[in-house]
Amino acid sequence: MSDSAFDGEAGLAKPLVDLRSVLIAGETVEAWAIQRRLFALAHRRVLIAATSGRLIVLSRPLLGGFALASVRWQDLEEVTLRVGVFGADLGIRAGRATDLASLGAQGAQRVEFKGLCKDQAQAVYRICQAQDQAWREKRRVRELEELRARSGGIQVTSGAVTSGSGGGDDAVRRLAEAKRLLDARLITDAEYEAIKAKIVSS
Repeated sequence: MSDSAFDGEAGLAKPLVDLRSVLIAGETVEAWAIQRRLFALAHRRVLIAATSGRLIVLSRPLLGGFALASVRWQDLEEVTLRVGVFGADLGIRAGRATDLASLGAQGAQRVEFKGLCKDQAQAVYRICQAQDQAWREKRRVRELEELRARSGGIQVTSGAVTSGSGGGDDAVRRLAEAKRLLDARLITDAEYEAIKAKIVSS
């Protein structure tokens, strides 16, 4: 992110310096959103930045300094966006591993940031959504692998079904695991039928 990105509005140089001071090696800022002055009459404006590894929330009290909270992308559970006439509201819900609770009531896991600049908030929202979908897919794949391992080593690859276990396996248990895969929508009906046929014929 270049300094010129902040040149269009006075008072944003210091938040940029604060933001850069907390970036780790190799971390880059992909999008940021600043609170409009209209919505920050009792405090200095909040800055939200979506980086390559996390979501950073930089809040600055009136007396100087700043407080930082960050959400790892893998901990992000939900992000919502509401765009109005004067600004946009971004809502964030994250898991227990995040320090997002430090921005709200103790133990809170959802925080809403009101009055962000609309275009900037939309850019941050798009990155949050992309990261959320990517991590959901990673979790789905991991869960699928764990369920397949528990089902006796059944693997489904390109329509072919193989089993890593011997003929003495408990067929009922393996069928139940395959049914769990199907119910969780981790495999298709065709894959389930192929697994079932393989178990029955073994």
